Amino acid sequence: MGPILSAVVAMGGLGLVLSAALGVAAKVFYVYVDPKIGEVADVLPGANCGGCGYAGCTDCAAAMVAGEAAPNACKAGGDSVTQAVAAVLGVSAEAAERDIAKIFCRGAHGVAERKFIYKGITDCRAAALVSGGDKTCTYGCLGLGTCVASCPFGALQMGDDGLPIVNEKLCTGCGTCVTACPRGIPKLVKESQKAATLCSSHDLGKVVKAICSVGCIGCGKCKKACPEKAVTVVKFLSVVDPEKCNGCGKCFEKCPTGIIQSLVA
Repeated sequence: MGPILSAVVAMGGLGLVLSAALGVAAKVFYVYVDPKIGEVADVLPGANCGGCGYAGCTDCAAAMVAGEAAPNACKAGGDSVTQAVAAVLGVSAEAAERDIAKIFCRGAHGVAERKFIYKGITDCRAAALVSGGDKTCTYGCLGLGTCVASCPFGALQMGDDGLPIVNEKLCTGCGTCVTACPRGIPKLVKESQKAATLCSSHDLGKVVKAICSVGCIGCGKCKKACPEKAVTVVKFLSVVDPEKCNGCGKCFEKCPTGIIQSLVA
């Protein structure tokens, strides 16, 4: 029994030493975590969508508590979450203007030309690797729904015409769809924006005419018609300045392809 008893005592002694070492290490390496971080994280949606610019809701909460992010930094939560965060932090806050995703392409089936029939992986990023995609317009929507699959809030669905449709009531403006699309077709705009050119092509007008009947041809008629000088043409694509646009509709009337449109329902 002597050797066995010695082994038990030795193991017990070793256990005590290791326990003491762990206790000391816990105190030496202890990192204080502000309990408010957990409180703020609890009122955030928990979607970890990244729309705030942080890796997830916990990181965003930590930034809010540290004063590095505003109480309205969470785009997915809206005003109710902003006010809840402000209450935890003991500050006042105003809700940021809501962003909404819009689809900047109208090249639907039968409208935009295609180079070939794609039968690969149902993913726009994969399709874009095959000769730049099946759509002749190198800026157009590939229509395989990668943006739809990426949306954590179910705010997108594919339409029968091969273009995604945004449910603005569900859209939080998190930007996940923008990041997922290899061509940047979904773009975030402010809810108050009144008009936009819903095209992404920078091709010359004659090229656009040959491959898409609704694309922007960069003719500049919208620019000339705008009394507020809110429209410019950048690399053959008309761009609306939301700060200047009053939604008068003069540009809509002059656009030969109807691609510059009202965003007001």
